[in-house]
Amino acid sequence: MLVLLGILIVVAGFATKRNPLLIVGVAGVTTGLLGGLSPTAVLAAFGTGFASSRSVSLFVVVLPVIGLLERSGLQEQARTLIGRLRGLSAGRLLTVYLVFRQLSAALGLTSIGGPAQAVRPVVAPMAEAAAERRHGTLTDRARERVRSYAASADTVGLFFGEDCFLAIGSVLLITGFVNATYHTHLEPAQLAMWAIPSALCAALIHGTRLLRLDHRLERESTVVNRQLAGSRRRSAQGAK
Repeated sequence: MLVLLGILIVVAGFATKRNPLLIVGVAGVTTGLLGGLSPTAVLAAFGTGFASSRSVSLFVVVLPVIGLLERSGLQEQARTLIGRLRGLSAGRLLTVYLVFRQLSAALGLTSIGGPAQAVRPVVAPMAEAAAERRHGTLTDRARERVRSYAASADTVGLFFGEDCFLAIGSVLLITGFVNATYHTHLEPAQLAMWAIPSALCAALIHGTRLLRLDHRLERESTVVNRQLAGSRRRSAQGAK
């Protein structure tokens, strides 16, 4: 039972908002030592895990590239492109991106988008530009809402799209566990086929929410304009 103390450390660390890397490291070392491993064996286990998951450290290469692109005007170019597409609103743009993200994930292209490499430098600025062209200058609250909807389009599209690809890790894990535990013959293609209805429902539900974003921004813009007009009238009356 003492081995489970590592889980308690993780829960307590995240509850107190400590450094996640430090929490996981301490929990791993504690679990290994309580499990009877020597300090050398614990260190070897950490090294083996890192060596087998080198893709986790790819962000070290990706982030400087994104920073250089943004410094060279990537966001400004994205806004300029949206300025030429007069009929495209923020909700429609994010709906198109949701469908694109889900279809690409269903084909196994899970790394083609993402919050760091696609949403922040490209998708979110394009959505903000589309919203500003239609509704005028956005308030800080409206701007954060557009950014959150852009991130949600990427997350929902990836989460429900990747399970439709039969060679994704989660599908292989489920089929391997079920077949080994319950002695069945579940194939990855069967599980992927059953994931398609969920993906379609997610696209319809979240796509509707994204399209409603335009109406919500319109209402907020109307309220803000009324408040500004009222304050101007009061200022004019006070000046008289």
